[in-house]
Amino acid sequence: MEAMTAKSHILLGQTLSFDGDPFNDPGAPRHETRGAVVVEDGVITSTGPADTIQRPAGAQVHDYGEKLITAGFIDAHMHYPQTAMIASWGKRLIDWLNDYTFPEEARFGDRAYAQEIAARYFDLALAHGTTTSVSYATIHPESVDAYFTEAQRRGLRALTGKTCMDRNAPDDLRDTAQSAYDDSKALLETWHGRDRLGYVITPRFSPTSTPEQLEALGALWAEHTDCLMQTHISEQVEEIAWVHDLFPTARDYLDTYEAHGLLGTRALYGHAIHLTEREEARIKEVGAGLVHCPTSNTFIGSGLFETARLKSAGHRVGLATDTGGGSSFSMLRTMAAAYELSQLRGTALHPSQLMWLATCGSADVLHLRDKIGNLAPGMEADLVVLDLHSTAAIAQRAARANDIWEAVFPTIMMGDDRAISAVWVGGRPCLD
Repeated sequence: MEAMTAKSHILLGQTLSFDGDPFNDPGAPRHETRGAVVVEDGVITSTGPADTIQRPAGAQVHDYGEKLITAGFIDAHMHYPQTAMIASWGKRLIDWLNDYTFPEEARFGDRAYAQEIAARYFDLALAHGTTTSVSYATIHPESVDAYFTEAQRRGLRALTGKTCMDRNAPDDLRDTAQSAYDDSKALLETWHGRDRLGYVITPRFSPTSTPEQLEALGALWAEHTDCLMQTHISEQVEEIAWVHDLFPTARDYLDTYEAHGLLGTRALYGHAIHLTEREEARIKEVGAGLVHCPTSNTFIGSGLFETARLKSAGHRVGLATDTGGGSSFSMLRTMAAAYELSQLRGTALHPSQLMWLATCGSADVLHLRDKIGNLAPGMEADLVVLDLHSTAAIAQRAARANDIWEAVFPTIMMGDDRAISAVWVGGRPCLD
């Protein structure tokens, strides 16, 4: 990361922030055509019109012209060990896991390989404007250490946990109920709350954990209630049928977690496409987070997440790439896919809602909305600067825009890493 002597910085350009949730309040977005973000010691101290903002003496000025400054993107569900096998052809979920995922994840007991892929993942994520990632690791403690070590070196806010599996996985990827508890606890005690890092208790999903392992991880979560817990739920109909066969006395898929202490407000449930009425009601009741993974849902053929309906019903929803089941490291492409899937459900998500999902919405499900995801005083200065004219196709459409949303939408739909003009992490530029 680039060394800089100045502790105070002023970023100038268009700015986008949120005073609330645009799904509930269309007036929540705040756009300045010539705005400023003041950063001191890694924290945003003020935002507003550039001509009225109080400028600290000696601050270094970074003028981005007409480019758009917003909070860095937050990827709320991904698998960094699958970085090298992204875009593997043509499988349904269970086949895809067996043919591609498990063989690759078996390599992560090699600390050097885990470190190589962790560095590659963060290079790719930052190049696409993602400043916070929530990842599954593998069963190997080395995979957790590699991810956190690399994130810490870069000053990133990052979260992960050892992925626990004690059945229905290859021999070299299975642990036990006791080792899952012991390894997770040791890693949690080493990494959780260290610098900008957070540990996430991580059963992969019910089919790969015995009731005994789910019970052990539920007990660990009860002992460390400030941690998040992440898992998968109701991604594909075949998976749901498999869960029913494995847990014949459970009321539904969610009950396989609920019965073992793995339902709570700090839970993150990835996919959640085919939830029953009872599951939706219980998740809403406890305030758990749902994480929408649209490029993965289309790539693996899982189904259509109902973003607008679930938000209208009061659910907390974040957005994620789900790499490598997801087919892109880009949260811009992920927003575009969320728009396309919502269209198939009969609702056109507004550009402000898409940008909110990738920033404030994801921060909310991570219980980090007081730290990241918005341009506001007191927030950590993780920022992305978007070039709204990054390609000829985007530029010619943006030139006809009548407002900021017509200018932003072409970048959401057609943008990629070329649209990422600058990235700031903890108040320092790492891509500029």
